[in-house]
Amino acid sequence: MNEVKAFSEAVQYIKIAVGEEFYGIDISIVDNIVRMQRITRVPNVASYIKGVINLRGEIVPIMNLRLKMGIDEIEYTKTTRIIIIKTELVGKIGLIVDAVKEVVALDDGQIEKLPYDNNDENHFVNAVGKVDDTLISLLDIGAVLAEKQAKEEA
Repeated sequence: MNEVKAFSEAVQYIKIAVGEEFYGIDISIVDNIVRMQRITRVPNVASYIKGVINLRGEIVPIMNLRLKMGIDEIEYTKTTRIIIIKTELVGKIGLIVDAVKEVVALDDGQIEKLPYDNNDENHFVNAVGKVDDTLISLLDIGAVLAEKQAKEEA
């Protein structure tokens, strides 16, 4: 009985808002969540890279998740946040999101995987989580960060 329970342990996600939709980012890769701050621009980078910030002495590149997803950029508000994620592939990077809502725990029964298709517009999303009556698109951060190379090769 214990083995079954351990197998279906819940995974925690940061629930964020980007546009009208809710997305989830696995909390295990979230290093920090900070308020919007001055971003130093960097020349000759993709339009969704807004620049860099100095976070406690460390230079962190900042990406606007709205632009990355093909959603129109909006003015930053008091709810705009930068989520600092840390991956082995790229180290730390900040994602500008419209708002951070809450932390949700999803178990296997609440997550439905999406079939991967190279031509699919939603390739940043690898699964959908169901919380009460709300659907949360779970972001594949690897795909979000790797997209730049895919577009350049096309």
